[in-house]
Amino acid sequence: MSQDDLPSAGRNKRGVKPSGKPTLKTIAQMTGLAVTTISRALNNAPELAQETRDRVQRIAAEIGYLPDRAALRLKTGRTNVISLVLEPDEQIYGFGTSLVTGISESLRDTSYHLVIAPLFRNVQPIEPIRHIVRNRMADGIIFSKAESFDERIRFLIDNDFPFVSHGRSHWPEPHPFVDYDNESYAYGATLRLASLGCKKVSIVLPDSALTYTDHLKSGIERAAREAGIAYEFAADINLASPTDAIRNYVIKRSKRPDGPDGYICASEVSALAILGGLNEAGHKVGETAHVVTKQSSSMFMQFQPAAETVPEDFVDAGRQLGQILLRRIAGETDGLNYIAQPQFSWANKNVD
Repeated sequence: MSQDDLPSAGRNKRGVKPSGKPTLKTIAQMTGLAVTTISRALNNAPELAQETRDRVQRIAAEIGYLPDRAALRLKTGRTNVISLVLEPDEQIYGFGTSLVTGISESLRDTSYHLVIAPLFRNVQPIEPIRHIVRNRMADGIIFSKAESFDERIRFLIDNDFPFVSHGRSHWPEPHPFVDYDNESYAYGATLRLASLGCKKVSIVLPDSALTYTDHLKSGIERAAREAGIAYEFAADINLASPTDAIRNYVIKRSKRPDGPDGYICASEVSALAILGGLNEAGHKVGETAHVVTKQSSSMFMQFQPAAETVPEDFVDAGRQLGQILLRRIAGETDGLNYIAQPQFSWANKNVD
């Protein structure tokens, strides 16, 4: 919107359009309110009338007002910024977008802004965290792919810096996190494959350093033991492997007499590669082989795969991450975690 398009609210008391970079004083001149009132209105101070807050915030948006973050940090020690550290690969297939959507929803009626901090290839994951903390570039940090003994978590705990991780660690100190119950998912998926007649189940695991790798393995081992079936963990590949490598592995493994007839998938991408490999190896998925996978987007079902799915909601995960981080920034220390439980669609189905 150009200044010529501004409504009368976007002009000062003399009807003159503001020029230069808008400031709190600019808005005060336009509204006739004190600068301190403007500041409180922009921060949604509850003691101000909603009409006043709405009017001030509308004018600020119309004239393009942005807070001076350097001045804010000097005055209050706060930046009103939340940093989300993402790898470029995490933007693919909607994971990063879903997290951003959920986090943004949780910050909607606050003074906080979300800033993406990229984690580039060949850069240690701790580096952007150190940079943010040492330069006080944010009031809190969100990151994913938590490892069993994650040095990012150790560093943030030691520096008493607010954060929340997507995934858990094994450090003895409690820390804020949001996670999905991968052990329960793997357990339920394995029992489902056994009920469909599978004699051996397999999974392409995440990187061995990630905490949820242990959770997936524990769930499969426990369920396979109970069901009396065999299991294996795919060798020489993991979730970070190229899809062609996963597909070729499944083709070769399926052609051996002891190959698995059931696969548990920790991601939609690996599921598509596994389904392709099974089909090329001559299996009819849903009959001679079975697949259970997590589903986090509508994209997967567009391929109409013969796989059973269990939803994992990354938008809700983002929402929970934002809410927990706001509580941590506010000084809370207890109950700052959330574990989403898998919902199995086959719970009420009968197996023929």
